[in-house]
Amino acid sequence: MRKFFSLLLLLGFVFYISSIIGTILFHEDFFHAHNVGLQITENAVKQTGSINTITSVVVLYRGFDTLGEVTVLFLAALGISLLFASGKKEKNKIEDESFILKYGSRLLYPFIILFGIYIIVHGHLSPGGGFPGGVIIATGFFIILITSDFIKFNDKLLSVIEGFAGLSFIIFGLIGLFGQDNSFLANFLSTGVPGKIISAGIIPFVYAIIGIKVASELSGAIGTFTLVKQEGSKNE
Repeated sequence: MRKFFSLLLLLGFVFYISSIIGTILFHEDFFHAHNVGLQITENAVKQTGSINTITSVVVLYRGFDTLGEVTVLFLAALGISLLFASGKKEKNKIEDESFILKYGSRLLYPFIILFGIYIIVHGHLSPGGGFPGGVIIATGFFIILITSDFIKFNDKLLSVIEGFAGLSFIIFGLIGLFGQDNSFLANFLSTGVPGKIISAGIIPFVYAIIGIKVASELSGAIGTFTLVKQEGSKNE
């Protein structure tokens, strides 16, 4: 089985290299491909209403790739859940709590969550977006989980939230696909005034969906790993 997967990986690598060489040799427009980046830079604000060009690329110009990235994250979280499925889980009980860690984490927790929300909401205006904002929110959850029993881990609730966010992402994409523009994740809402918080059409909504999905998936993975680790450490 290992030889089969090694051969499959080698064939995939050969195909990848061959496709690059073939594109260079036989595609007449290859050496003019850099114009695509220039066109996006010049027209992104007018087309999407987002002053953050990177956001325009991530959410709209290569929306399928972003969907793939979200899917990879989902599979990673699912793999962690399946890996530790046989381990015994128990409620998050912290022994020998440090006063500074316990109450310091509770003090910082709301600010971490607020900062994560800010990064998500302003993703079309400044560097940030759903992925980094979701990671920040999950980090706040992780800090609380390992320092106190302020929050109880609920993997079922996180799974429901993650599934709802993923479904919402697909729905937004299908609305654009079957709408007037006939393309997946087409910007079917008004782009508004660039630079305003309410602008860029569907981009803020999609980034909010991505942020919720990333935060719930990472929080679920962290919570599963932490609880099983605590159980294992007690048996040592």
